[in-house]
Amino acid sequence: MTRAEPPRFTLPMLVSGFVAVLVGYSSSGAIIYQMFQAAGATPAQIGGWLSVLGIAQGIASLGLSLRYRMPVLAAWSTPGAALLATSFHGISLNEAAGVFVFANLLIVLCGVTGLFARLMNYIPASLAAAMLAGILLRFGLQTFADLQSNFLLCGSMCLAWLLARRWLARYAILVTLLVGVAVALAQHAIHFPPQPIRLAMPEVVMPHFTLTTLLGIGVPYFLVTMASQNAPGIATLQAHGYRPPVSSLMSWTGLIALLLSPLGGFSVCVAAITAAICMSDEVDPNPQQRWRAAALAGIFYLLAGASGALIAVLFSALPVVLIEALAGLALLATLGGSLHRALDLPAERDSALITFLITASGVSLLGIGPAFWGLAGGVIAHLLLVRKSG
Repeated sequence: MTRAEPPRFTLPMLVSGFVAVLVGYSSSGAIIYQMFQAAGATPAQIGGWLSVLGIAQGIASLGLSLRYRMPVLAAWSTPGAALLATSFHGISLNEAAGVFVFANLLIVLCGVTGLFARLMNYIPASLAAAMLAGILLRFGLQTFADLQSNFLLCGSMCLAWLLARRWLARYAILVTLLVGVAVALAQHAIHFPPQPIRLAMPEVVMPHFTLTTLLGIGVPYFLVTMASQNAPGIATLQAHGYRPPVSSLMSWTGLIALLLSPLGGFSVCVAAITAAICMSDEVDPNPQQRWRAAALAGIFYLLAGASGALIAVLFSALPVVLIEALAGLALLATLGGSLHRALDLPAERDSALITFLITASGVSLLGIGPAFWGLAGGVIAHLLLVRKSG
């Protein structure tokens, strides 16, 4: 009788989980703040709702990673938040809560009926990898573009990453983060807001439903969230060799968001970019162990939520260049692996390239982001080319 392997949480897992949450908050926190502002929320309400969002992402990330033993990281819908930020002007806060409830209910129905899972089964693995590579490309490019704006900070981080990859590969991102913070401190580039940080309790807002807001805002928000957030999130897991239970993930994340909608929990989705940070070889050589990094990220999300605006303020104090360079370097190995998987099969290479280029172009049509159109174009090309070759 063999003994079960004891739980094993390593420093690279801890760092990856922290960096994933850091990138998640710093990359889209301002958009979410603007979205709540557009709906007419007060600063106190926004602070409480940001806490709810952190707790929601923590519960989903920790619970789903433990349940399915794969790196399932939750995230809010950044494309959806951007759409809502431009759509909420002129409506009441209660109507905004109604939009949250309506869209999250539709997501739950997609999960329960299995429609979304059946759709994802028709997407070849090479196209999923190509779409992920297209999403990640701008992060890699931005890392080196930042050399122009702050050569010392970005260059020091790149050099630290290279040296650590040579001698301390599993701790490369930790070394890069420490060097970046040290240089930023020396440059006096870390700035905390002057106003004191106050604990804010979440406020319940009763949803109000109107046909115009549900059709004009709720339906587009649902489509954008599914096409630009959940689809890339599922594809990211598939591109790394995992076989996620798509319907269950849609049902659980949608249900958590639905229950928390009156408290500002506008979105709980399957993460793509931040989840990829928890899936690289540097996290753990064994893909079956990388779920622990996502679980640790869930704990960091819970801490962020329990601390209210404190963690968000700490993240926002760091310079933008540091966050962008850290994200790009953390995702570099994942980008390379995705490109390799996308182009590995000669028969699917053309359609994978189309997927990659459309996604990387950043094109947005009908309010739907490039990840969806990249997949759509790749699938069409794949069907035509495979049928022709067959």
